Amino acid sequence: MVQYVGVENLVRLVRHVGIKTFLQELAGYIEDDFRRWPEFEKVSRIASHSSDGVIELMPTADSVLYGFKYVNGHPKNMREGLQTVTAFGVLSDVNTGYPLLLSEMTLLTALRTAATSAVAARHLARSGSRVMAIIGLGAQSEFQATAFQALLGITHLRVYDVDPDAARKFCANMNDSGLVIAVAGSSHEAVQGADIITTVTADKLKATILTDNMIGAGVHINAVGGDCPGKTELHADILSRGRVFVEFPEQTRIEGEIQQMPEDFPVTELWHVMTGEAPGRRTEQDITIFDSVGFATEDFSALRYLRDKVRDTDFQVEIDLVAEPKDPRDLFGLLTRY
Repeated sequence: MVQYVGVENLVRLVRHVGIKTFLQELAGYIEDDFRRWPEFEKVSRIASHSSDGVIELMPTADSVLYGFKYVNGHPKNMREGLQTVTAFGVLSDVNTGYPLLLSEMTLLTALRTAATSAVAARHLARSGSRVMAIIGLGAQSEFQATAFQALLGITHLRVYDVDPDAARKFCANMNDSGLVIAVAGSSHEAVQGADIITTVTADKLKATILTDNMIGAGVHINAVGGDCPGKTELHADILSRGRVFVEFPEQTRIEGEIQQMPEDFPVTELWHVMTGEAPGRRTEQDITIFDSVGFATEDFSALRYLRDKVRDTDFQVEIDLVAEPKDPRDLFGLLTRY
């Protein structure tokens, strides 16, 4: 039997634990796995692109567990009343190949993306950062705000979206958060006075959400929205001025902000910073950029955390995903004995 966590049970679990505690605990698993980065098999995600979006598989494994996520990205879906991103994931036993956990990952991906952003910022943003700007108030925005509040102590938000309805949705959802929220009239206005700037727009195109003149010394940029070929949010001049940190360079050079830059453009892998092998922020004046595209180890961490969290609880059910005849050689016999 295989553990299964569906949407209803994941929602129940997050409410039971508390979203801030959930994000903090999840962040711990993500950072632990970054710190043991060399133990993982790593490949860029396997993507099937169409004119409407992309469908991807994201696999990774250590010596004990194998995990993968199925995920799509279809910006047009919002116009049809559908989610831009949907996902599910599997965690398996390397020793037997048997799946151990099947989980929804539409919601879990939003949580792990926000937790990863905050983990990176803990190593790269200035200490004492309290003001964050968010450009793009779609499905990921509330998760980002909550994670940065829970993990970094952000107290003030300056937010902007081209769609006023998105801003109203965001403010309604964050009404009881304790954050001081100012809705800006433009991206330029939103970033004024911000210690951290998060860009998380959805359109699948090369856009210039931030220009060089908008970015002052000492800012940390959490660039989340640019996550596939042909989709970026930052002007290339910002990348040249700042220090860029990435998850897996081979993937980020194809999908991230640095797809705009030469192949030898210098970047620092985030795991090197976490293990102390490379510096993160060196001075208060540094502009640091986390060119986040999402990597399979983060999903692995999320599935590993979830499996530990739901074990021996009613937040999961067991399903007969794997055929298990009494005699492993007699698979055909199942058809006659059921």
